[in-house]
Amino acid sequence: MDSMSRRTILVATAGVVAAVAAADPAAARPLPPRADRPVDNRFWTSRKDWSAGAADGVRTVAKPRAGVELARPVGTVAYADPHTGRTTTWEYARWTGPVHRSAVPGTELIASWNARTPRSTWIQVEVEATYSDGVRTPWYVLGRWTSGDDRQDPAAPVIRRTSVDGQKDGRSTVWTDTLSLDDTTTGLRLVSYRLRLTLYRAPGTTLTPTVWRLGAMTSDVPDRFTVPASEPGHAGELAVPRYSQEVHKGQYPEYDNGGEAWCSPTSSQMILEYWGRGPTAADLAWVDPSFADPQVCHAARFTYDYQYGGCGNWPFNAAYAATYRDMQGVVTRLGSLTDLETLIAAGIPAITSQSFLKEELTGAGYGTAGHLMTVVGFTDTGDVIANDPASPSNAAVRRVYERREWETIWLRTKRKNAQGKVVSGTGGVCYLYFPLRPSKAQLAALAAVGVR
Repeated sequence: MDSMSRRTILVATAGVVAAVAAADPAAARPLPPRADRPVDNRFWTSRKDWSAGAADGVRTVAKPRAGVELARPVGTVAYADPHTGRTTTWEYARWTGPVHRSAVPGTELIASWNARTPRSTWIQVEVEATYSDGVRTPWYVLGRWTSGDDRQDPAAPVIRRTSVDGQKDGRSTVWTDTLSLDDTTTGLRLVSYRLRLTLYRAPGTTLTPTVWRLGAMTSDVPDRFTVPASEPGHAGELAVPRYSQEVHKGQYPEYDNGGEAWCSPTSSQMILEYWGRGPTAADLAWVDPSFADPQVCHAARFTYDYQYGGCGNWPFNAAYAATYRDMQGVVTRLGSLTDLETLIAAGIPAITSQSFLKEELTGAGYGTAGHLMTVVGFTDTGDVIANDPASPSNAAVRRVYERREWETIWLRTKRKNAQGKVVSGTGGVCYLYFPLRPSKAQLAALAAVGVR
């Protein structure tokens, strides 16, 4: 589990407000949201998608995947890395997406991106949203990201991947990777947004990042301490590898105090290996050979957010998964265990985020303010089969959790902590990783939960 206090998640009240009448008529229309999943997902992935944005020094590429690359620099910038103290000059180009009018006027927004960043390159993702009264937010930074780090080649220009604290306008705030309204009781909502992608490289080179997927999830999940019970559906279990974060306790403490806090990268590694992906022996050469499951250490290192001080940045985990061959990763919210059953039936496991007291989840043996685990199946009676990385050994990772308890701790947005104080829950957040070319059944399952 994540030993750090998870960032504050501000949650929504019931109801939505009217959308802005002057929204961009060219904005894509998503699938209508279901009542139990008040979520809008919009991702730019196709050549048509990328061509719809404003290109300033970037080019659209089609093969082997549609995306954008740096074609010609439009300027230079001196970036002072707060985590290294070094100031480095970078060339850059920029893509700005069209305005997307959300089907769900939201209280929260979380972006996702899939990219390749060769050494000495990086990307920045920003959002400018419009409130329901027509006022716009500033451009908020949702991540400065690179797949590598300065340990690989200390002589090469590089940044440390990071979220950006302290961004607010008196109405909304960025909490690590989540843009949240400060007060959801006023009726104010985020009704539209546009994303801005900046590609950076070392000056005088021909290097370029390539970004294949960029998008965001907006949501308006009502305040709730509990949720309606769902009826059991699909039963079955996927053969997902099992890894414990606890066996890495004390290893590489520079990455969030070592393995005890590595629930997110451990879960990410399990699903990557389910899809037949993972680091090579050469990639793992840096890991102490006496450590078991070195790929978990690798995942922790390359999901680490130097500002957050942990490996639990949601989009950073999805971006890490997509660094592997023909993989895609997104962060979204689901509405019920029925959604998870739909995915499992199609062969897609999911990483879910939840928080609970020890007594709220029978058999867990612990309580947590924030923890990621991997849902791999359902029993004949509908109970949840999870690969829970907060287990003492790999052999103990497979757990069966009572359906009603698990559904509540995952989907609620409000709960009481051990001191009786009302605190937030994640409201159904999950990561989904899937291959570039899913099967027809998998495409249908992803579409059924609002992901394309």
